[in-house]
Amino acid sequence: MRTDQPVLPGTSLGGTSPRTVWDGFHAPRLTQARRLAGLTKRDVAEGIGVSAAAVGQYEAGTNRPRPELIPRLADVLDVPMQFFVAGRPMGKLDSSMAHFRALRSTSGAQRERALGFVEQVWELTHALEKRVQLPLVNLPGFTGGEVHPGIDLPADPVGAARELRRHWGLGDGPVRHLARRMESHGLIVAAPSEADAAAAKVDAFSSCGLLRPVVVLTPNRADDVYRYRFSAAHELGHLVLHTASTGDSLLEREADSFAAEFLTPEKSVLPLLPRRVDLARLAGLSRTWGVSVSSLVYRYRELGLVSDATISRSYQRLRGLSRQPGFAPESVRGFPGEQPVMLRKAFELAEQDTGLTIRELAAELAWKPARVRELLGMPDSRPVLRLV
Repeated sequence: MRTDQPVLPGTSLGGTSPRTVWDGFHAPRLTQARRLAGLTKRDVAEGIGVSAAAVGQYEAGTNRPRPELIPRLADVLDVPMQFFVAGRPMGKLDSSMAHFRALRSTSGAQRERALGFVEQVWELTHALEKRVQLPLVNLPGFTGGEVHPGIDLPADPVGAARELRRHWGLGDGPVRHLARRMESHGLIVAAPSEADAAAAKVDAFSSCGLLRPVVVLTPNRADDVYRYRFSAAHELGHLVLHTASTGDSLLEREADSFAAEFLTPEKSVLPLLPRRVDLARLAGLSRTWGVSVSSLVYRYRELGLVSDATISRSYQRLRGLSRQPGFAPESVRGFPGEQPVMLRKAFELAEQDTGLTIRELAAELAWKPARVRELLGMPDSRPVLRLV
């Protein structure tokens, strides 16, 4: 018996048969599981002994896998058999509903995998929100927002950044704990572990296609808290400026402009920038404002303070200092306030108030318990038995 299989409400492990799953088979769940596994239809077909065309029919809903194939399908895709049963809330996304930070460096398959990850994050959030009241969505311009501030952000990136800072009461100083700040306004922020296949090759991305805006930050590409924070602000810019993703480089530049003004407002930073590009002084400003020295150098260009030739020389000098104290990347792990906690805290509150367990939550979602722990950021604490 596979003890990591969750139990659906009203059933037992022994009572959930392949025939029962076949009766309630939901084609979109197969597509989602395949996305998450990072497999092609041909890969799945080879794993269960059918043709790729047959798998295409299963996903299209024009045919269903025979009952005897369902356990093999679950094994190939590393999900419980119950995962394929209809009746659970499901968030569905396509690539037009997400902004990817590094669009050209990621394949279509990688983006599909990342979208499947976001769908699961939303489903976990939905399950927790039935038990715990999460912060209301307070993001001007987001159509699903629960707080209606009665304001429209300017269409230009700099103006939008200034107005959002004002609306969120951030003042003119540095933005501390950006990820937590976003969560406090109802955004879902997810930071997959390096082991999570959904984030293996994707930098950062966001989606406003579900009932809550979602921002996914993946420090594994470059474990640098300043780049991580800029990516978070960049994705925030997409959420408030752009209703759909087109892959246009103009949208990326606008999100960058938003992020720069949001993290380092011109009226606050301009008086602090030395007239000449002084990297040692910029390193001090970097720590204060939570942005990279490279980002501050770029602010000189944005604000028209120095020539492009000076900027180029400054970047060359920065490359030579990249391993020196004050210039070397700092791990996100050293900054707890930049790591999301909303979903884990929601589970802990539900556990305390209602007795909810990981196994019960996994049963409701039809996931393996390990997957629930992974998305909650709660690794298995049990000691590992090693046989030699």
